[in-house]
Amino acid sequence: MTVTLPRTPSFRLDGKRALVTGAGRGLGLGMAAALAEAGAHVTLLARTAPEIEAGAEAIRAAGGAADTLRLDISDPHATAAALEACEPFDILVNNAGTNRPAPFAEVSVEDYDAVMGLNLRAAFFVAQAVAKRLMAVGRPGSIIHISSQMGHVGGPRRTVYCASKHGMEGLTKAMAIDLAPHGIRVNSIGPTFIETPLTRPFFEDAAFKENVLSRIKLGRLGQVEDLMGAVVFLASDASGLMTGSAMLVDGGWTAE
Repeated sequence: MTVTLPRTPSFRLDGKRALVTGAGRGLGLGMAAALAEAGAHVTLLARTAPEIEAGAEAIRAAGGAADTLRLDISDPHATAAALEACEPFDILVNNAGTNRPAPFAEVSVEDYDAVMGLNLRAAFFVAQAVAKRLMAVGRPGSIIHISSQMGHVGGPRRTVYCASKHGMEGLTKAMAIDLAPHGIRVNSIGPTFIETPLTRPFFEDAAFKENVLSRIKLGRLGQVEDLMGAVVFLASDASGLMTGSAMLVDGGWTAE
């Protein structure tokens, strides 16, 4: 008897165009590098040019294809115009975000607007602009929101951040429903605390680091590399039946 084995869908992204927001450093740059390594042409987007230009040059030096787009995504009209002028992107990694930790009673209107404005409002309209371009040309795609474990639980001094990321999780599910008829998948990745140049100073507080590690069941801080495989998976045909899902990369933080 001859058995025909199924073949694993490809993790390769050859011929795909990917847009990564907040791509100048840390998670954004790491995920852009991962997509390029898998064969995608990657556009690194940020408000300032030097970091994304250096990142794109490093990707090209490693054999990948990359260019840059300097854009302030907090302006939805400028964002829509800029992305309308680009060839459609098959993959969006909605990574740009911020946090301004404070006790609930001390959150200012300015801090609320800054966090919600970038984490949710800007992410919404970047995704809308990318999706509209795909719909206009009748192409499928994959939109990946970089959420957080804090989109599934609460945390001290993080009321606004949690609100923005819980909102992103709801956005992911509703977008997935609207865009499924167009073959556009929408998923989120929820990292735990990731050690980057930006976050490393926070872990110099021994009590804070001990508290964080006590909640991460695997007993270590996340590294940029921990997100690289996840983003390639969600961008590729290997996750072809996934949409409206949340992929938690949290070391077990939310398991209890």
